[in-house]
Amino acid sequence: MDTACTTDHAASPTFQPRLAGDLAIWIFILAELLAFGVFFAAYAFARAADPELFALGQEGLNRNAGAFNTLVLLTASYCVVRAVHAAEAGRGRQGAPWLLAALGCGGAFVVVKLAEYSAAFDAGISLSSSTFDMFYLSLTFFHFMHVLLGMVILGALWLNARQGRYDPDNLNGIESGAAYWHMVDLVWLVLFPLVYVMR
Repeated sequence: MDTACTTDHAASPTFQPRLAGDLAIWIFILAELLAFGVFFAAYAFARAADPELFALGQEGLNRNAGAFNTLVLLTASYCVVRAVHAAEAGRGRQGAPWLLAALGCGGAFVVVKLAEYSAAFDAGISLSSSTFDMFYLSLTFFHFMHVLLGMVILGALWLNARQGRYDPDNLNGIESGAAYWHMVDLVWLVLFPLVYVMR
């Protein structure tokens, strides 16, 4: 059975593993993940030094808002995957509504996060109010800026998809944009439980 599978793959001239998207975007993604990793490690060390302060700071966060933002980012990633699959199937224009939906999800994240920031600032929270507040604002705002950049990318992908620019022979752009958005989603899936939930 194993021999047959090996023979089938060897006999297929079109079976060629490739990197989805552009190499440059993957280098950028790895650099960004490294930056977030350093941030997360610093947060963990600071929390270990003063767990009571961090637990008190977490009590003031809106976990429902964080959970909602987790849902909308996951939904956005699903929509992006559908758009990529449409392009792979030669139906690039059909991916445009999915990209628009992903863009809408990104917009919902931004609105909710801005509401959180507004409530935090009204409560007197700032970068200097406590170590936890400094990490919360720094980490979430750094991610927030990545969401905004991701929305710009999604907007460009949507315009290109509407014009039918993506097909099985031209996937580099949409795959690169999708990879970036999935990175944004992945970071939030670590950030949300780390900052909002874990006690």
